[in-house]
Amino acid sequence: MTNSNSDATNLIHAGVLRSQFAENSEAIFLTSSYRYESAESALARFSGDEDGYMYSRYSNPSVSMLEQRMATYEGAEDCFATASGMAACFGALACQLQAGDHIVSARALFSSCLHVIEQILPKWGVEVTLVDGNDLESWEAAVRPNTKVFFAEVMSNPRLELIDVPAISEIAHKDGRDICFVVDNVFATPVLQKTLSLGADVIFYSATKHIDGQGRVLGGLILGKKDFIRGPLELFLRHTGPSMSAFNAWVMLKSLETLELRVNAQSDNAHKIAEAFYGHPEMTQVLYPHLPSHEQHEYATKHLSKGGTMLAFELKGGRDRAFKFLNALELIGISNNLGDAKSLMTHPATTTHYKLSDEQKEELGISPGLIRFSVGLENTDDLIKEIENALEKSA
Repeated sequence: MTNSNSDATNLIHAGVLRSQFAENSEAIFLTSSYRYESAESALARFSGDEDGYMYSRYSNPSVSMLEQRMATYEGAEDCFATASGMAACFGALACQLQAGDHIVSARALFSSCLHVIEQILPKWGVEVTLVDGNDLESWEAAVRPNTKVFFAEVMSNPRLELIDVPAISEIAHKDGRDICFVVDNVFATPVLQKTLSLGADVIFYSATKHIDGQGRVLGGLILGKKDFIRGPLELFLRHTGPSMSAFNAWVMLKSLETLELRVNAQSDNAHKIAEAFYGHPEMTQVLYPHLPSHEQHEYATKHLSKGGTMLAFELKGGRDRAFKFLNALELIGISNNLGDAKSLMTHPATTTHYKLSDEQKEELGISPGLIRFSVGLENTDDLIKEIENALEKSA
């Protein structure tokens, strides 16, 4: 789904479906089912000979508008909306895997994604190999004749490690291999990186994050080629039921109108804050992709238009200091959500990655003093002052 309009224009106008009342703001179609003009028309819909809506678990006009707008903005052939980001993650993988297949995944993942990879898929008889996402040789070495999927986060949660999408895509498709490269692009967002154009086959988002961007509703989005989205993916999701509600789709559809404005402003705030605290005596490290100190800084500046809305820092003093610091915050909220207009911080070792073993946390660099910071739209000077005050109170 492409046209000649700019990205900013597509975020406002693409995919609009208007009723007979010619409303300006997109409508919410709160209906579970639809009527047919005749019994013959119902047959034609169910047989696929006639386009149209049948049941809102399958499709809904409000959901369709969100899907079409996202596909147009992302430069994808098609999009499918789900009830949550994890429904999008699971659906994108499960629809194309069966017993005897093999998946290669980067080790640095959000804990729920890692649970799907390590705990659920093996129960189905899917073989799994975890690799260092930045070690290209490990991706190549892990390939087997039954490898069907590569999976990774474009920017890892919570340490903001980047993967080389073009290089891993080249390995997935080397010598005619038909390995589907699935990526989670939630941290990078479609504003900062168009990941399909870099070689990913399928991308998904927790639309709960930046796409809603105001902490209101849950949702997920999966994008890729039409024969995948309307083939194995749609078949799997229609019959397993993780459909997005019309109301949630409408909220996100309206949020897309300000997506670029919000993400760009939040990224500018995050960059300024990262620079302000880099080298701070109470922090052992500050992680931000567009800081020269970041391990993938060269890649980040080449492939990400900005450094993103997320940063992480490690406090001296471990967990006790981290808790004192968080408890001293007044403006910034303690929450495991991200991408919100309100700034939020969390302690990954005891929240988002709590269920990982100590060995896994150590391997992923999730230390007791690590804080993840989702930077919002507040005045940057206020946020810097807030952090300085919390550091002083927790010393």
